Amino acid sequence: MRELPRKLSADELAALFEGRTRFVERMAELDDPLARADEVLASLPEDEKIEALDTHPAIGARRLSARSSAEQGPADADPTILSELAYLNQVYEEKFGFRFVVFVHGRSKREILEVLRERLAGSREQELETGCSELVAIARDRWASA
Repeated sequence: MRELPRKLSADELAALFEGRTRFVERMAELDDPLARADEVLASLPEDEKIEALDTHPAIGARRLSARSSAEQGPADADPTILSELAYLNQVYEEKFGFRFVVFVHGRSKREILEVLRERLAGSREQELETGCSELVAIARDRWASA
């Protein structure tokens, strides 16, 4: 497990967060960016939080970065589950206005589907906070396991 870095470039952070966003740009200016990510996210306006979430690929999407593909597991999951994931991802995005982000960490698509169903019952405010927390957990895990 690698220690949290003192400094990371915007490109390094973009790889961890799946895209170069205003959030990533702000983080690149800081010492200990991954340790301070929650603090930075809390200070962002809503549109920048949404931008950060929307760079992440949808669970079960066909086009994924190599890193996301490895985290999400085999693409040959049960077609029924993949279809329901696609549908509920769309429902989630229509309801909340941003991408569903969850720290997969080896959970099956069936397990993630249950998490998605549960989170659909939450409020927009709760989901924005939860999604941002999950985003940071993913980046920290990616750094530690790289």
